[in-house]
Amino acid sequence: MADLDLDPALVAALPYLWTELHARPEQIAPPGAWRTWVLLGGRGLGKTRAGAEWVRSHIDSGTARRVALVSDTARDVRDVMVAMLEQVSPPWNRPKYEPSKSRLVYPNGATCHLFAAEAPELLRGPAHDLAWADELAKWKNLRKRDIEGGTAWDNLQMGLRRGTSPRACVTTTPRSVSTLRQILGAPDTVVTRGSTFANAENLPEETLAYLRTHYEGTRLGRQELHAELLEDIEGALWTHTQIDATRVDLAPADLRRVVIAIDPAVTATAQSDETGILACGLGHETPPHGYVLEDVSGRYTPDEWADHAIALYHRWSADRIVAEVNNGGDLVGYTLKTRWPSTPFLALHASRGKRTRAEPISALYEQGRVHHVGLFPDLEDQLCTWDARTSDDSPDRMDAMVWAFTELLLRPAASVAAVTVDDRWQYGLR
Repeated sequence: MADLDLDPALVAALPYLWTELHARPEQIAPPGAWRTWVLLGGRGLGKTRAGAEWVRSHIDSGTARRVALVSDTARDVRDVMVAMLEQVSPPWNRPKYEPSKSRLVYPNGATCHLFAAEAPELLRGPAHDLAWADELAKWKNLRKRDIEGGTAWDNLQMGLRRGTSPRACVTTTPRSVSTLRQILGAPDTVVTRGSTFANAENLPEETLAYLRTHYEGTRLGRQELHAELLEDIEGALWTHTQIDATRVDLAPADLRRVVIAIDPAVTATAQSDETGILACGLGHETPPHGYVLEDVSGRYTPDEWADHAIALYHRWSADRIVAEVNNGGDLVGYTLKTRWPSTPFLALHASRGKRTRAEPISALYEQGRVHHVGLFPDLEDQLCTWDARTSDDSPDRMDAMVWAFTELLLRPAASVAAVTVDDRWQYGLR
């Protein structure tokens, strides 16, 4: 067969013909006069590539001159968004990364400015004609407003005012957080969706087989693989709407008490449960209100969770550390005392089931007496998806939160028949 006489310039351009040759339908921005395009995708769908290609197309065509790139942390922006833009840009318009100025500069004069959602104040003031927000559903302080006001998403929207048609692209795996739900419900938002398996030809078959075997048909699989935005489930003691209704941006400055609650994992392996570690406070209201202040839960060794709990204790000037010790026995108090001999520790013993312990705390939420200070996506997912009628799992963050508010809100009212208290650790008598 004779060699085809192809134009060298065309051959060089082929890898960069994204919409014409490489993209799937869900990876292409819909037509129309929308303000926000949300690509809800399962893990591995190619969301990051789609967002980067969308930005590149506007920069290459000259329709975007100043672009905002926003992710949860500065490292996420650099390692994910910047890296992908460098990868998809053709040699004739490849950007130069200037880390000292937190920006990408293109040969045609366009610039991309880098922002972290954890520092929303940096988005106050700058104006852009295009924005790309990556993994918005996991931004940790999505709802937390500082004194000057404005989350990263709020400030990004207020700065999206350059040019004749400023627009934003959101690429994220879904999570039922209020800001994402509000974006999806806006009349000027368009949505495309795709599952992990839509990108099967670019993913290892062994990985796909594992995901199908372990997660197909599960709630986690529906969310993380099939990009379903899951709402509250029947039988759960909490709802996202309920939590959103009482959420606050700042805790009272003069909390009456603060406790650190631990729900320790029985084992410390890669497959073990996480250890729930929360800081919760008690206000001066009548009747008293409780506040979820900080969640540092994770998969730790005993020494690690003890160190995290003690650090949290000092960070919040807490009164004591409390923990359920039915499974760990004396190990919890012993571990804490080993790391810090002066640990003021209170051992709590469960004499009834999880639902019986959780229902009084759920009732306090219904009464509007418990407030989340900012967003706690992992805790809130546990609260709103745990069905005590059918679930045998051990929701670590939820358990720690229940113990904290049992100590703060129920014990003073002498209404805690579900627990007994051993104060001996507090006074170092063991």
